[in-house]
Amino acid sequence: MPQGAKLDNVLQDLDRLARASGSVEDLMWEIVKLLHDRLLKYNWVGFYMIEKSGAEQSRMLVLGPFQGAMTPHTRIALNQGICGAAASTGKTVIVDDVSKDQRYLACSTETKSEIVVPVFVHGKVVGELDIDSHFHAAFGPEDRELVEYCAQLVGKQLEKSQA
Repeated sequence: MPQGAKLDNVLQDLDRLARASGSVEDLMWEIVKLLHDRLLKYNWVGFYMIEKSGAEQSRMLVLGPFQGAMTPHTRIALNQGICGAAASTGKTVIVDDVSKDQRYLACSTETKSEIVVPVFVHGKVVGELDIDSHFHAAFGPEDRELVEYCAQLVGKQLEKSQA
């Protein structure tokens, strides 16, 4: 679990939400709302989940719960964008300046940096948590730990719901 005095309340609230949520969907909505409302540099927060149907090579990331401006990217191929890179590699991707990353799929001219963290169920990527910021280099080590923790909470909830 990430440490840091300023994030302690956020972490406590995340743990409380994970224990109290009635469904995975409820938990995802609560997480995006909490992160968007409490962390001012998190200007767009959303989950993309890999659709379950279709051939492996044509599967898409589908927009789920999110907070922030509407996005034209409601479906993203696994081989496109920063979101596709995180989902296809299973690794967290942090971009300090999206204007310098050729993978970036422009959603908003205000977006300056992005973090995308995969969500795993039984070791397999099933989705991701994507966060955009209007500030360059907005995501440091504490942010990475926090967002990865959120993704882990959703992954664990998904595993429980499939048991």
